[in-house]
Amino acid sequence: MNNSNKIVLAFSGGLDTSYCVPYLKQTYGAEIHTVLVNTGGFSKEELTETEKHAYNLGADTHNTLEQTEKFYQKIIKYLIFGNILKNDTYPLSVSSERVFQAVAIANYAKQIGADAIAHGSTGAGNDQVRFDLVFNVIAPELEIITPIRDQKLSREQEVEFLQQQGYDFEWAEAKYSINKGLWGTSVGGAETLTSDKPLPEEAWPSQLKKTDQQTITLEFEKGEPVALDGKKLPPVELIQQLNELASDYAVGRDVHVGDTIIGIKGRVGFEAAAPMILIKAHKQLEKHVLTKWQLYWKKQLAEWYGMMLHEGQYLDPVMRNIEQFLADTQSNVTGSVTVNLAPYQFTIEGITSDNDLMDAKFGDYGEMNKSWSGEDVKGFAKILSNQINIHKSVNSHD
Repeated sequence: MNNSNKIVLAFSGGLDTSYCVPYLKQTYGAEIHTVLVNTGGFSKEELTETEKHAYNLGADTHNTLEQTEKFYQKIIKYLIFGNILKNDTYPLSVSSERVFQAVAIANYAKQIGADAIAHGSTGAGNDQVRFDLVFNVIAPELEIITPIRDQKLSREQEVEFLQQQGYDFEWAEAKYSINKGLWGTSVGGAETLTSDKPLPEEAWPSQLKKTDQQTITLEFEKGEPVALDGKKLPPVELIQQLNELASDYAVGRDVHVGDTIIGIKGRVGFEAAAPMILIKAHKQLEKHVLTKWQLYWKKQLAEWYGMMLHEGQYLDPVMRNIEQFLADTQSNVTGSVTVNLAPYQFTIEGITSDNDLMDAKFGDYGEMNKSWSGEDVKGFAKILSNQINIHKSVNSHD
């Protein structure tokens, strides 16, 4: 690279990306164009402070790409449709954001005529693969620069470098790495680097504020959340308001243990009050309005979709095929779900829907059959046993 080159840096304002600005400036003598993709994790004040921070570090330009609504439409709604929890635990809070952010950054780099894209991922996590993979697909002609990964830097080394440059940030020596977004907040570091230690109370970004109980109602229309306690809201606003409400009860906390893309085990804490409630509520509504085989095949494809998304394969065309299938299953997923909130937990109380398949005119489970006779069931059971009886008679050695 020569001195006239442009480098676009994926910038969050955290320690790793803060290190990258002066390092890239000194090493390449290039224009440094920082870009932040907001997918719901920053307030207006935080975005303003991050922009100031980027310029203070020496960025030539800084741009914020507002992508929250698009993030919901392109990814989050399918996570809801599929009731997707990685390893039955994690709502893909960070992994879903990273691939989406990478797409926006790659397109931005092409738009401004950049010669390279840089990111601050380490060499031990998933994000390095997600960013690299997307950049290689969308902008294969651009060089990918990764200072933290290539130099195998520790947090202490990054802090020391920044201090030598005249920068000293209190947050740089924070014990935990926090990644906040519309679909949840991850908490990494300290105890999560072990297999046995739980995160202490003070590690969680949201603290318990309410000790009473509260019942709320969520309404879904064709699988999408559309109202909270009777108030119609766009899905993004509903998620934000539900998260604010439920976080006061400190619900949605957990620790996820899983296999990273690079083959090692990883452990991370997260709090995702709104995602966990919405997924569980949506899943309960589906149990009432979808058939057995719809539920079965949805689960199979949704699990595959979640795995592919987690591993950065968002751009694979099969993902669009699965999205079409998931969306098609939602035509009858309309109704309301009541949820009880209590300190550190929530429970689904019940649903109401015009499409509820627990229609009493056919029968009450365990009580009364109204559309068949006892003789019908005797014949059904006999036919159903044929295959087993044939196998038994052919393979009997008695």
